[in-house]
Amino acid sequence: MPALTVHHIGYLVKKLDKAIQTFHSLGYETEQDTVYDKFRKVNICFLIKDGCRVELVSPVSEDSVVSGLMKKYKNCPYHICYETADFEADYAALTADGFLAIDTPTPAPALGGREVVFLNSPVIGMIELIR
Repeated sequence: MPALTVHHIGYLVKKLDKAIQTFHSLGYETEQDTVYDKFRKVNICFLIKDGCRVELVSPVSEDSVVSGLMKKYKNCPYHICYETADFEADYAALTADGFLAIDTPTPAPALGGREVVFLNSPVIGMIELIR
């Protein structure tokens, strides 16, 4: 069984600045400045409240990795991200348990260049795993 710790909840938003304002009105504080992720073509901003971290993800172009999700789901939470002390072992355990990798591990500029991979479960949907 993987030893995972929740890092954040990924929240898809169309208008990043307005979403940040709205989360601020709910008591969230900006944890770091907005970062552009050139690999995924998104802007990312982390906010935190009561120990709960939210990652606002906003596509910047039509060929962004989340543009299709934005068209289908609009503004909504869409993944939970987990940290792990043993990436390889936990990645193997997750795939053995039916999670399918959506991509390959790629650096995440908003996480200081740490590699992340997205996986999908037919039962619970998408998760992200941080190396």
